Amino acid sequence: MSFLQLVNITKRFGKTMAVDNVSLGIDKGEFIVLLGPSGCGKTTTLRIIAGLELPDSGKVVMEGRDVTYLEPGERNVGMVFQDYALYPHMTVFENIAFPLDVNKRKLGLSKKDIEERVLSVARMLGLEELLDRKVTQLSGGQQQRVALARALVKEPKIWLMDEPLSNIDALLRVQVRAELKKLQMNLGITTVYVTHDQVEALTLADRVAVMNKGRVVQVGAPREIYENPSHVFVATFVGSPPMNIMECKALQDRVECPGFSIKMPEEARVLRGETRVYLGIRPEHIEVFDKPVTGAIEGRLFLKETLGSEQLIYIQLGDVVLKARTAKELAVGIGEQIFLKLNMTKALVFDRETGELLQELSEHVKAAYL
Repeated sequence: MSFLQLVNITKRFGKTMAVDNVSLGIDKGEFIVLLGPSGCGKTTTLRIIAGLELPDSGKVVMEGRDVTYLEPGERNVGMVFQDYALYPHMTVFENIAFPLDVNKRKLGLSKKDIEERVLSVARMLGLEELLDRKVTQLSGGQQQRVALARALVKEPKIWLMDEPLSNIDALLRVQVRAELKKLQMNLGITTVYVTHDQVEALTLADRVAVMNKGRVVQVGAPREIYENPSHVFVATFVGSPPMNIMECKALQDRVECPGFSIKMPEEARVLRGETRVYLGIRPEHIEVFDKPVTGAIEGRLFLKETLGSEQLIYIQLGDVVLKARTAKELAVGIGEQIFLKLNMTKALVFDRETGELLQELSEHVKAAYL
């Protein structure tokens, strides 16, 4: 049994379905990220785990115990909010100590016990020299560390984080992200982390749960989510830039796409009639050339973006614009001919009606190029 289980959780706010029949198991010590766009239900799901919201139906189980209707203070969770929720009139020490002070009788803690815990957590997060400062005197990154320390000082069983890095600048975010992952691994604390940032999700998570419209669309390791998305939504949400998606038509003997056609192997031809599909391929799986090459498809250069050591090339192919990532210097101007090869062994095919991955057809497309 999982350390934390969400079982058929549903939550509405009026007529709006915030969380739609979500079930998810989380192992002890696991770092799981709830990833999705604004309004997808990820924060509501986190608040239900914390006990800050009650589900309309379903249950929350921790260590085999149903905690659905327990108060937040009875669940032994530590939560870090997007805005940190620190007390501006208090010092760093007082902010970190606050959850222990208000529960010291219940926890059986003396003043010395509280001081020792605060100092231990402050040392862990590099806050020792800042304990006497007011939090208003701190930088965004320092305030974020205080919020993490306050959540950790309770020695929670589960660490819950709601977009905790969104209010600090990009360079500091990279540094803090690495420190956060290292800290979580060292402590072995079960962590549920909410973000809309797919880079954060892929770098931090042991597993990612991608959410959309209140539902969990796919759960898997970061590499699995990136390389084998089970739905076109995951394919286009995860990746920067996202996966190229082309509207195609699967026939018995071929798949027709804008500007090219894929001949299907004999064993695939008896399996399906005509199906409207999406063909998906990542930008790094498209090779571009400024001269004709055997087997290459002809397109027109639509746009070039320089990204340091590489370029992002936009190619007009029929009615679609594909994005390719390359380190090559191309002697091609906007609107001129450009040639591309798609690595079809990395391509995926999705049903255009449901958005679901067509695993069998994807394998046949790949087989045609092996």
